[in-house]
Amino acid sequence: MALHRALCPRFHKAVELVGARWTGAIIHLLLPGRARFSELRLAIPDLSDRMLSERLRELEGEGIVERMVIPEIPVRVEYALTDKGRALRAALDALGKWAERWVSPEDVAGPSAPQPRRVGRAAPRSAHRPATRKPSRSEHLRVKPGPA
Repeated sequence: MALHRALCPRFHKAVELVGARWTGAIIHLLLPGRARFSELRLAIPDLSDRMLSERLRELEGEGIVERMVIPEIPVRVEYALTDKGRALRAALDALGKWAERWVSPEDVAGPSAPQPRRVGRAAPRSAHRPATRKPSRSEHLRVKPGPA
């Protein structure tokens, strides 16, 4: 049986925008008010700095998020929803109610489930690297000089 309905391009655009990975979470976290980049990063498990920057730029380009630079020393940058972004509250609330009813705890639990980040001062990048590393292919293939 053939489907004779056309997909509304506006609906499709909205679903693709809000449904992009991490986007709904970012909007949800900004609903109560402004937040700094580091606050968003700490609140969303497994979200890299690069992906957060990318999503915030996309949302800013769509007019959903506003980036505010506060001229202090040091300069502070905060993100907030615009009127257009705040208008998504009802849709996200409805999605949350749907999830409460239809997404079981088992669906979000398990070894691959995101774990919340520890709030507070972030560990230096070097703390996340293992103490030893595997040699790169070029290092592995390099001929080591013998004793003279």
